[in-house]
Amino acid sequence: MIIGQVFERFVEESPVSVMVRGLLETILCPQKLDELFEKSAKTQYTKELLFSTVVEMMNTVTCGIRPSIHAAYQAKTSQRNVSVTSVYNKLNAMETDVSAELVRETGTSMEAIIRHLNGSLPDWLPGYRLKILDGNAIGASEHRLKPLRDCNSAPLPGQSLVVLDPSLMLAIDVFPCEDAHAQERSLLHKVLTTIEEDDVWIADRNFCTLNFLSGIVAKKGYFIIREHQCFPWYDASEFRHIGSVEGGTVFEQTVKVSDDEGYLSNIRRVKIILDETTRDGDSEIFILTNLSTKVANALVVAQIYRKRWTIETLFQILTEIFNCEIKTLGYPKAAVFAFCVALVSYNILSVVLAALRSIHGIKKIEQEVSSYYLADEIRGTYRGMMIAIPPSEWKVFAKMNLIELTNILRDLAARVNLVVFASHPRAPKKTRRVLKRTRPSKRPHVSTAKILSQK
Repeated sequence: MIIGQVFERFVEESPVSVMVRGLLETILCPQKLDELFEKSAKTQYTKELLFSTVVEMMNTVTCGIRPSIHAAYQAKTSQRNVSVTSVYNKLNAMETDVSAELVRETGTSMEAIIRHLNGSLPDWLPGYRLKILDGNAIGASEHRLKPLRDCNSAPLPGQSLVVLDPSLMLAIDVFPCEDAHAQERSLLHKVLTTIEEDDVWIADRNFCTLNFLSGIVAKKGYFIIREHQCFPWYDASEFRHIGSVEGGTVFEQTVKVSDDEGYLSNIRRVKIILDETTRDGDSEIFILTNLSTKVANALVVAQIYRKRWTIETLFQILTEIFNCEIKTLGYPKAAVFAFCVALVSYNILSVVLAALRSIHGIKKIEQEVSSYYLADEIRGTYRGMMIAIPPSEWKVFAKMNLIELTNILRDLAARVNLVVFASHPRAPKKTRRVLKRTRPSKRPHVSTAKILSQK
């Protein structure tokens, strides 16, 4: 496949690591990244420190290959022609539009690869493109910045709205915001500019506003959004019993909605009486949609909304597998940039999973392969692989066209030993009896060995 005995050894022993490095060479090609920066940046400019260099360093941190930006800089200090202070200055001033464009442009490239691999998941609603929208707040940073040192509250460096394509499992868009206290709805006007015909937007009740829903319809799009209690509607028809889905019983009615532009008139209101209450104590939820019953009946609408938690899986992977919240980055622009680079890393892992699906089948990969163990394999192998294989040997990936690249990915995917990455689903949690612990004042600690021997 690729010349070089050392290279072949890594292909045989850790093909997923080779896949990731090859994708990085293609997706995060320095020339493409620097062109993206020149096109997107409005106030920043390039002197000696290239945008591609900053992305490379941040990527090693978000993937857990290096523990910090300083460590990533130190690892190749002989190759840097700028100081580490210059690196942090560049990060702290990174424009949020540049960070967002990094996710969008690389996401487009990875979408093409997944589609050519035939590695996408089954469509939830054939003929329509579904997009799940949700917000994510970046965790509190350390009190490193001078204005924060005497502040006892947790400093939040920003937040983002993320758009997930559930058939590709790609984060295809992001709308970052430096103000962590800003209402998520304040970013919806940016989301509206990206809506395309036949999009189906799925979101929680926080995004159920008259302007957003009418804006979707104005762009000839559709929505499946949980109703907010303040959403205005009138003249409702009687509820009709439709049937049952996992978790509840489904009813449907038609309601009228008035908006200034007249885009909303009659929409469907689906009620689900839940078998178990939600965390908020709700025994029933209401979902609004403008899809026709021929396209999606009430049961399908309920099932699609129920799958909205898929985007929560994305956020969980970003937090537990990737380092999307770097606590030492206190400046909002730097923290947002780190989160966006983590999204790119997540997308690259999604391409690897798509390649595995194309060879081993959707069911086997979705049910039996752990993303955690895949990421752990990549982290453990990457640094040694980059020492053993010179950069010149990786350039072959950057020169490949789409057909050549997907063929290589399939060949590597066929060599993967899936047993190594087997997932271990947890059994249902057992209800535990709450025990009141005692702590004698004169015994602040005990010997575990003595306690066990007494038992």
